[in-house]
Amino acid sequence: MAGLAAFGLLTVSCSTGGTGTRDEGPAGTQPVAQVTPSATTPPTGKSVQRVDAVQLVKQDPKVSERVRTDLKPCTGDEYPVDASYGTLTGGASADVVVNVMTCGDSVGVGTYVYRARSNGTYQNVFTTEQPAVYGTIDRGDLVVTTQVYEKKDAVAYPSGDEVVTYRWAANRFNEHDRVHNDFNRAVGNGEAEFPEPAEPTTN
Repeated sequence: MAGLAAFGLLTVSCSTGGTGTRDEGPAGTQPVAQVTPSATTPPTGKSVQRVDAVQLVKQDPKVSERVRTDLKPCTGDEYPVDASYGTLTGGASADVVVNVMTCGDSVGVGTYVYRARSNGTYQNVFTTEQPAVYGTIDRGDLVVTTQVYEKKDAVAYPSGDEVVTYRWAANRFNEHDRVHNDFNRAVGNGEAEFPEPAEPTTN
């Protein structure tokens, strides 16, 4: 957990109910940042505008000051930031999902969704900041996974996770589905030999 504490966000009691900042409300009216994207057109025909995800986060007032301040390169000019592009809000251009992580353990500390506006700015329409969070795009849905840790869990072995699916409707993300997974605690602590693979059976 040392990598988590170093990031300064993790005053975690390691309980399954712990939540951080989460904003699932209506999209705001203020633009987040002006970018100069390079546009490409995927086979679907929807414009994908590559953005500077680091600058989006650093200039976004919805991102906590702690995340913005602690967001620094891990090595050279490489920041612990992932960006995914896809259709979430039905806009003319692809939406951007940005995940901010720690350098040491690559543990997510914040997930943000940005919607492109016609004037080239980006609007934050979703924010969640909590330990071990990561957002992805799955067939038009926003899927946010949060690892669940108990007091003695190592970073590599959480006790479980919460997987929440959001869908865009009425100008906001709404929770559509929630799944909680408890992980087997008896595995991952020793070495084992894999059995020989069996031939598949058919009818």
